[in-house]
Amino acid sequence: MKITITGGLGFIGSFFSKEFLKEGHHIQIIDNFSRAGSEINFNNIQKISDRAALKIIRFDISRNPEALTPLLNGQDAIIHLASQVAVTSSITNPRYDFESNILGTFNILEAIRMCQIKPAILYSSTNKVYGTLDQITTIEKKERYDFADLPKGIDENCPLNFHSPYGCSKGAAEQYILDYSRTYNIKSTVFRQSCIYGPGQFGIEDQGWAAWMTIASVLKKEITVFGNGKQVRDLLHVKDLFNVYKSALSHINLISGQAFNVGGGVQNSRSLIEFLRELSNLLTRKIDYKFADSRIGDQKIFISDNSKANSILHWHPQISFQEGLKDLYQWTSQNIETIKNLI
Repeated sequence: MKITITGGLGFIGSFFSKEFLKEGHHIQIIDNFSRAGSEINFNNIQKISDRAALKIIRFDISRNPEALTPLLNGQDAIIHLASQVAVTSSITNPRYDFESNILGTFNILEAIRMCQIKPAILYSSTNKVYGTLDQITTIEKKERYDFADLPKGIDENCPLNFHSPYGCSKGAAEQYILDYSRTYNIKSTVFRQSCIYGPGQFGIEDQGWAAWMTIASVLKKEITVFGNGKQVRDLLHVKDLFNVYKSALSHINLISGQAFNVGGGVQNSRSLIEFLRELSNLLTRKIDYKFADSRIGDQKIFISDNSKANSILHWHPQISFQEGLKDLYQWTSQNIETIKNLI
């Protein structure tokens, strides 16, 4: 299969690229090399690849849209990961967020529309499209929040409520994708992803919090917890995320035009306080952290109900949080000198 991955030199994109290459697919990466670690991922991908099966193109999808159609013509699928990824950055620079997430996605869709044979598109969206979820009753416990009446978490029937420029741009982009599926018969699906983590993640304070806290802990840097630390996320290992995308490619005719929530689920949910305690146990030492005001648009709790993905795509997370955290910690420890040069 010929697969184009936009943002293919980011954390998720580089992991996907390497996995698909190992399985014998032909991969075309489109990336503007703007993220810290892009050059490192570029070199690592090239090392494991048959050069005939890999093409890497430096290109900004929000610019020069007429050049996109020739790049996408002849491809079987587009995995669209390229985006501005931080809520905080979207608030300080909403124009860049708009151009990266909405305009960039629109350009991809228009390029697909102009292709002689239209490739499918799989889009990486976010749980932020559901907003702050203030309408849902939560219970505050000693170390975490829990849903009062949603034992499996949030499903796809939850009303969308875009909050923050990032939530607006990702939400608008996914709705464009779903509508282009209806209007122009482009095969597509959207994944509303929860907290993705794993080896290869150069996390920073504004994005990739699980990786950032792990990096900061190894380097003995002070960690800031925004809010009271009881905020809960369900953590999904990047290998499990890859598996759901792979399943989607196999079932694209069945699932075209649909959105799926994908996350670690209830069993892999942790509050920030719980995460830091388990990380501290792994390091066998105390981790120091301080508290600061909560951030705009932050959800008290998000846990993905994966029932739809399980039913249709026969997918569920297989890597436990304990196993995944160990994996992340080991990779961080082994690559700490490289990481230090990036943060």
